[in-house]
Amino acid sequence: MRRFNLETQAWEDAEEEPEPTLPDDMTAKQALELEMRGRIKLTPSQFRAAKELLPYENPKLTAVATVNVDQNFAVALERAILRSQSHYVPRALPALEQHPASELKCNFPVRRRNLR
Repeated sequence: MRRFNLETQAWEDAEEEPEPTLPDDMTAKQALELEMRGRIKLTPSQFRAAKELLPYENPKLTAVATVNVDQNFAVALERAILRSQSHYVPRALPALEQHPASELKCNFPVRRRNLR
């Protein structure tokens, strides 16, 4: 690329600046912070890639806990630990209701689907 030098009033061949390379161990967040502070200059493709990688490298993690007012967190935590150490015992299904044969022999209502 040629550039005009105002001191010599002549065109000069400008040296091509190499594209900035980032270390392999640098995260997208670190690269964006360095560019924000002006220490490095990212190319548009590097900036776009770093911006897209942010949610994957630094996911937002949240934790939710509910504790009853009448007990403190330590008691609730101990109960949860004991509950997680015990074996899962499924609840018994309720007994099936027996229908009389006369009810089962009649015509069942036909549910029409209105698929227009």
